[in-house]
Amino acid sequence: MPLVRLFVQKTLNKPVPLVALQAKLCKVWGTTPQTTKIILTKVDDWTSEQFKEDVYVSVRAKATPERTRDVVLEHCRSVQAAFAEEGLIANVRLETYVGESYFHVPPAK
Repeated sequence: MPLVRLFVQKTLNKPVPLVALQAKLCKVWGTTPQTTKIILTKVDDWTSEQFKEDVYVSVRAKATPERTRDVVLEHCRSVQAAFAEEGLIANVRLETYVGESYFHVPPAK
C-alpha cells in the first residue's frame, strides 16, 4: 500500500484535490484507491529551502524487484507532473520498505 503524505502550509491559497490526485497517483504506481492512501497535513510553517514548493510529498512504498532506482525516480517525476497538472509545485521524496517488515491492522468491519 503506497502511503502518500502531503504537507502544505496553512497559508496555501490553492486547492489540493485529493480524489483527483489519488486517481493520478494510482495510474503512476499501477495501484487502486483501496491500496493508495493519501493524507493531507496542513502545517503552520516549515524551514526555508531552495525550493518554492506548494506541497511536500512523502511517499512510502513497498520495495519490489521492478522498482529499481531508475523506475522509482521516473515515477517520482510522474508524481510531480500529476501535481503540476493540478497547478501545484511538488517536492517529492520516496522511501521503500521491505514487505516482511511491514505491519498493518485495519479497523474491524
